[in-house]
Amino acid sequence: MSEEEERKEGEVKKIKVGEIADDFKAGDDALNKLKIQNLDFILDIPLKVTVELGRATVLIKDILQLGQGSVLELNKLAGEPLEILVNGKLVAKGEVVVVNEKFGVRIKEIISPIERIETIK
Repeated sequence: MSEEEERKEGEVKKIKVGEIADDFKAGDDALNKLKIQNLDFILDIPLKVTVELGRATVLIKDILQLGQGSVLELNKLAGEPLEILVNGKLVAKGEVVVVNEKFGVRIKEIISPIERIETIK
């Protein structure tokens, strides 16, 4: 290898600090766009929301005797908040409202993340 070729191989390219910062910024922008795309993907996942009025344990023979006008007694008292479950996990409590002649639920309490974790255990 000639002396000139060795010198070229050992050369260090001088760059400005601003160029490096621009490269990092461009990388950050790309990363942020990727994060937003991933978040958009997650935000479009459907979840099953259930509002639970109450529960009851009933024998099969009693279920077979149910007819129009029968009443099932539930474990909740009148006026107690309804439980709002997302994919079967309690996330909030609320009360019944009517919106455009349809039932709705007004959120009265959001279950804290700590309480939600405790229900998983």
